[in-house]
Amino acid sequence: MTADGFDFSPGAQVPLSGAAGQTAATQALASAAYRDTEVSKLLDANSEWTVSEVKPPRFSLFEPNLGEAFSRAVQVRMLGGARKQLIQSFGTEPQTVVEHCLAANRIRKSRDARLTVVMVVFGLLFLPGVLLWLAAFQIRRTMAGSQNKGAGALGIFLAIVVGGLVALGMWKAPTDNFWWLYARVMLVAPIVGWAIAKYISEKTAKDLRARWTALLTGGGLGAKVPEAVPRNPGETAAEQLRKGLEKLTAEQRSNIVFYAGPKGILGMGTRWGSWQLAEDLIPIEAEKEINPFRSWDVIKSIHDQLRLLERGPLHTGGFPTPSVRHWVVSPIGEGATEVARGGSTEEEGFQIKGVELQRICNDQQFDSGDRHYLGVQFVLWDGQLVITMLITVTVLHKTLRIEITGHALGPVHPLFTTKPKPKTKTVNKTIRFWETKDIPQPLVETKEVVRLAARAPFTWYPPLLDYLGGKLNLPEPFGLRHAWADRPWRHRFMADDALRAATPVLRVVHDAALRVLKENGVDTERFGNRSSVLSGAVQDAAPRKADLYDA
Repeated sequence: MTADGFDFSPGAQVPLSGAAGQTAATQALASAAYRDTEVSKLLDANSEWTVSEVKPPRFSLFEPNLGEAFSRAVQVRMLGGARKQLIQSFGTEPQTVVEHCLAANRIRKSRDARLTVVMVVFGLLFLPGVLLWLAAFQIRRTMAGSQNKGAGALGIFLAIVVGGLVALGMWKAPTDNFWWLYARVMLVAPIVGWAIAKYISEKTAKDLRARWTALLTGGGLGAKVPEAVPRNPGETAAEQLRKGLEKLTAEQRSNIVFYAGPKGILGMGTRWGSWQLAEDLIPIEAEKEINPFRSWDVIKSIHDQLRLLERGPLHTGGFPTPSVRHWVVSPIGEGATEVARGGSTEEEGFQIKGVELQRICNDQQFDSGDRHYLGVQFVLWDGQLVITMLITVTVLHKTLRIEITGHALGPVHPLFTTKPKPKTKTVNKTIRFWETKDIPQPLVETKEVVRLAARAPFTWYPPLLDYLGGKLNLPEPFGLRHAWADRPWRHRFMADDALRAATPVLRVVHDAALRVLKENGVDTERFGNRSSVLSGAVQDAAPRKADLYDA
């Protein structure tokens, strides 16, 4: 329940992994929360449906990495009190991804708390020296690039100058004057603090990388989010977080989707195929009238038959158990930046059921308004492929039309499935120069230690870090799955699965519809002929952009 009153339920239930058949895509997206690569790499994963942006930093020393920016952006977007509504993430468990973002932020907060103590002891007490070192690193990052591994001539020059000042201070400064002694220690203390900060940073980096690897190898443990479990009625923050997670799950289960023109149904992908059967309703006997029936009667029969798709005459595998649901599709503009589900309460806004669903199916078939679709959905390849076939039945004047459309959402971008690489440097061997060897490199480089230490004192107020270091702007309307989804047509077997699903679905739909027509006294000869033509045409199915009209 998400009512305002306190709920004494156990709190946030954290699963150990995604739902059955949906683990690969879920864990791939969740692994982004633990990554330590450049945030700009996320832009390479933009899909044809959505485009994310990275707000440039005002000071590159405070720039976040991919994991920091991703965790922060997803947490705010999906749990924020003033957030917009979300697009369903078919094939994934968005709550699991959000929980991993919360867990990653919790690990980083623990690290930043220790780094803040180091900065206070070795930084605040010796502030002039720290500012001198930070200025040197900031100038280097500005001139040589924050992600450039080589500092170039400028970096070498700054290192020589600062190193010379340290050496000069150690050698020339008199020891009988407090301020001269302070000046000497002022230049050395930041180096000691850097060594401690490096140890703290490397320990956390190993933990984050281990979780990153575990998620992609299938051995990841569930995210630990103790702050989402209220222990007493007075813990307002924990209760709000728990409600946010429950709202996220309820929104994921919504049966209301949005059609964004050429972008297709958001979350399901573009429409790649369409097959229509449309003929007049003529009674079998001219002197008799057709028994009255409605579109819902046809849809109900189709629904019952689609639930038996996994059954066949031969024991050769075949379809897994599909998800057969009634969907309400709302039209929005291609460039819309937000969606809105109606209803006076959250439950009404997320689900349309019963009489209202039947009314939309029977009455809203022409002119403005939402439309009813019956959908059969297959989540395959551990959630990397989502095949959705949508069926709608309309009756205008004497013409009954059965339309079947195919939608396919491909795997998440390969960026999310890359495992961390050990940091090594390949060099020639001294004697056998024609052979090479790998030399281990520090997991956390010097510039990364400085960046983490500089950001640590500001983590208590994330908006300030967003202002100084920039942030990740997620695409709108936002949904975790379709934001970084690829087309399935580049993967041979995924494309085959999508194309093969069309034929049996179409034939089951036609058989169920013809049965209802016969039972109500409709002459089905023309429907049968047309069905046979479509049954032959669908065998040569090929993906195309069915939502683009050349007109």
